[in-house]
Amino acid sequence: MGNEVIPPSGGVESVNLREALEERYLAYALSTIMHRALPDVRDGLKPVHRRLLYAMRLLKLDPGAGFKKCARVVGDVMGKFHPHGDQAIYDAMVRLAQDFSVRYPLVEGQGNFGNIDGDNAAAMRYTEARLTEIAHRLLDGIDEDAVDFRETYDGEDREPIVLPGGFPNLLANGSAGIAVGMATSIPPHNAAELCIAARHLIKHPNATIDKLVDYVPGPDFPTGGIIVDSRESIVEAYTTGRGGFRVRSRWHQEDQKRGTWVIVVTEIPYQVQKARLIEKIAELLQARRLPLLADIRDESAEDVRIVLEPRARTVDPALMMESLFKLTDLESRVPLNMNVLSRGQVPNVLGLRDVLQQWLEHRQEVLVRRARHRLGKIEHRLEVLGGYLIAYLNLDEVIRIIREEDEPKKELMRTFELTDVQAEAILNMRLRALRKLEELEIRKEHEALTAEKAEIEALLGSEDAQWKKISDELTEIAKAYGQNTDLGKRRTDFGEAPEHQDADIKEAMIEREPITVVISEKGWIRALKGHGQDLSSLAFKQGDKLGHAFPAETTDKILVFSTGGRFYTLSADRLPGGRGHGEPVRIMVDMDQDQDVVAVFVHRPGRKLLVAATDGRGFVVPEDDVIASTRKGKQVLTVTGTDEAKICRPLSRDGASGDTVAVVGQNRKLLIFPLEQVPEMGRGRGVRLQRYKDGGISDVRVFSGDAGLTWSDSAGRTHTRSLDELAEWRGERAQAGRIAPTGFPRGNRFGDEGL
Repeated sequence: MGNEVIPPSGGVESVNLREALEERYLAYALSTIMHRALPDVRDGLKPVHRRLLYAMRLLKLDPGAGFKKCARVVGDVMGKFHPHGDQAIYDAMVRLAQDFSVRYPLVEGQGNFGNIDGDNAAAMRYTEARLTEIAHRLLDGIDEDAVDFRETYDGEDREPIVLPGGFPNLLANGSAGIAVGMATSIPPHNAAELCIAARHLIKHPNATIDKLVDYVPGPDFPTGGIIVDSRESIVEAYTTGRGGFRVRSRWHQEDQKRGTWVIVVTEIPYQVQKARLIEKIAELLQARRLPLLADIRDESAEDVRIVLEPRARTVDPALMMESLFKLTDLESRVPLNMNVLSRGQVPNVLGLRDVLQQWLEHRQEVLVRRARHRLGKIEHRLEVLGGYLIAYLNLDEVIRIIREEDEPKKELMRTFELTDVQAEAILNMRLRALRKLEELEIRKEHEALTAEKAEIEALLGSEDAQWKKISDELTEIAKAYGQNTDLGKRRTDFGEAPEHQDADIKEAMIEREPITVVISEKGWIRALKGHGQDLSSLAFKQGDKLGHAFPAETTDKILVFSTGGRFYTLSADRLPGGRGHGEPVRIMVDMDQDQDVVAVFVHRPGRKLLVAATDGRGFVVPEDDVIASTRKGKQVLTVTGTDEAKICRPLSRDGASGDTVAVVGQNRKLLIFPLEQVPEMGRGRGVRLQRYKDGGISDVRVFSGDAGLTWSDSAGRTHTRSLDELAEWRGERAQAGRIAPTGFPRGNRFGDEGL
């Protein structure tokens, strides 16, 4: 019946399920953090990358050597060092070879290694690779006891715990990874700038981040682009180790025939796939979300060249690009989260100075270990040379002892007082080497090694000398990858986003079309296409009828003023269409059920409004201050008890600014006073405009004293009275006023609201 799956009695151990799961999940989490997702601050590599480079070195794939199949490399890495899937290893290798993914490639690929469009690399059996010069710098000294080694997963081999790291790889190439409960995201930087900053840190260990940013102004992406963040935000990000960078595409305007022009994008943000970017823009174009853009073409060959054609030559190029930056990945945010293995052991979020400092400490440790290793080799060689010199001076006797004595080693040591190492070296010497035993050559090598030994001992005895040596190495790297080299030249520049009003940018993302906004008495709103519509044929719900109707455009903001004293903002392009009865305003915004609409009108920037409640209190408010960014609206006029907001009137009509206020109450009393007596406020109850014994306010009009007060009667006739004719109704704010003049409408309203 098969093997027994239940252990025999006595072999079962009871464990708490919760504790067992916690223990195993913690082990998994630690394994992911330490051995997979987070890079080591010292060499900037994750284990899979470190094993790849070490395996390629063992295969002698040096920069000057020939290429070998990637399948060979992946097989060695998987079989000897990295017990994971071959595709995961190959993907990691491919990324190290992509000059659009890493700023300084560590692998030189031959074949199809993918492209910026997002296409995958060819299968590993087709591609070939070898190490680059930068990878060689990372590995330099690994055979000189520069770093510690550990056993591989199967115990048959040994692998380095960390590489010597003779290149600032963590910041130069960046890193990204997701562990359990933590993640890392480090953008690439310019190596020469990092080396200059590290040299400054050697001289000034307590240097501030602000000073280091003078040398490392920000990331340097392999795909170029323009960073549009302020210096303050960059300094803050580098101080805390957390933040982000806004990266925009690089573009320029190219003039065409007959006064036309196009925009050409030559660099796109880091890690944005070009093909997906163009596809997204095309989708927005079809959805009519980009009214300023007529067409997009990909004319890329070796370099990126995306052509954007405007809808008309009168379009503002900067405004068109701002709308594209808002909606597409032509502008992208690259996060910064420098969560690394501090000193290779503890996950920690480090700032720029700490990352550079720990890398420098590692370089010092590598320098000391390599120096001690070299010192040991020199001392061993000097000992051997001493034996060779004795052998040269007594060559015949040495030959006799070797030929005739049964134990020549012991006899040599006894006769010439040689050490075991010296005697062994003489015995292992080939006959052909005897002719090289010339005293002059031996003494010359001995003197050179003695001098080198003295230099190394001086280096080991002086920390200042060690830092001087490291500083010289940094200078050499900065020169090798400086601004005058193709690989080292900074690709990402810094700039400022052009100053455009948000309203202008939003308007640029909406196709401008004429509409007629219709709102019923019960608050149902809709938008009809075009102006001058025949409203007599409009259908309304039973018991409802036309309330307001006014022309607008799809790029306008529609302001709604409620009886609760709150302003709401609607986008004209999002109003329901003319088919049907529309939608209730209170559904489109968070308006209380017991409130009604007082006024609906198109927002006019820079205009001012006079708002008032039924109790006659009111004030002037700038129209720009009542714009609401949320569905909840913006409370402007404070009403209490049974009072409600009732009046919303502009201070200017037909282009003429008003300087006088006319208020009429439900008691038909009219009061006229200067506008300057009404304060301008952002929110509140306001001041009393007119005093009432019974009832409340009925209507308000702001007019120019020179033009006179105008009202319309029930027959539609217009009446105008000058201030001289209205002298007996003129007074001060908060007075009761007098009964309106003969001919004033019985509805106690002036007529057109002027909105």
